[in-house]
Amino acid sequence: MRDQAILPPTVPSLATVHEMPEGFDIDAMINRFRERAKAVKDRPLPPLEGTARREYVQRAQIDYQDFAMLGDAEGSLEDGILVLRVDLRPPEARDQA
Repeated sequence: MRDQAILPPTVPSLATVHEMPEGFDIDAMINRFRERAKAVKDRPLPPLEGTARREYVQRAQIDYQDFAMLGDAEGSLEDGILVLRVDLRPPEARDQA
């Protein structure tokens, strides 16, 4: 959603890809998510107290989970559609597949 107070009308929405970039590398994108997950995990806790600290920790946990999940994905490009497959089964169930 575009916030007109922040983004002028000439700035394209960041939520929409209008054209596929040349040389798009799915594996590199997935690696960037792995790097982001590691950065969130290694990020020092800022000097916060009480509710702000709890909210920061909760947000970091969610960020880590999201980035790590995408970092574990197997990616492909199928008919111009980026497909990310993430196996959410427990490790023991994955071994049986």
